[in-house]
Amino acid sequence: MSSKTYLPKVSEIERNWILVDAEDQILGRLAVKIADILRGKNKPTFTPHLDCGDFVVVVNAEKVRLTGRKSDEKIYQDYSGHMGGLKIRTAKEIREKNPCRLISDAVHGMLPKGRLGRQQFSKMKVYAGTEHPHAAQAPEPLQL
Repeated sequence: MSSKTYLPKVSEIERNWILVDAEDQILGRLAVKIADILRGKNKPTFTPHLDCGDFVVVVNAEKVRLTGRKSDEKIYQDYSGHMGGLKIRTAKEIREKNPCRLISDAVHGMLPKGRLGRQQFSKMKVYAGTEHPHAAQAPEPLQL
C-alpha cells in the first residue's frame, strides 16, 4: 500500500479575498498572519512550490502598532545605487510619508525570495485608510 502525496493542479487552486483591519495590531504579528495567508499555509492543500494563497486587502495601515521604541529607532534604508545615495529614515518618518510601506516591507521580508515570492506578494493590497476599491470581490473579514 503506497499513498501518494496530493498535489493541487493550478486550475484547482481556489483563491478567496480576505479583509484585514490593521488598527491596533502589532506590526510583526500581523505581518506573519498576512504572509501565511498569501502563501496558503492556512489551507490543507498547501504546497511550498505553488502559489496557492488568497488575496489580502489590508486597511487602516496608518494605525498599526509598533511596540517599544521602534517608531524612533527602527531604520528603513533606501539606496539609489549612486555614491552618497543612501537615505536612512526612521519608522516614524516612514509612517508620516507612506504608512502602507510599514506593512508591505514587513510582509515582503517574510515571503520566499524569487519568482514565487513576487507572485505571492502581488496579491496583497494595502490602504492607509478604511476605504478600498475591492468591494466587488466581497472580501471576508479576518478575525485576529
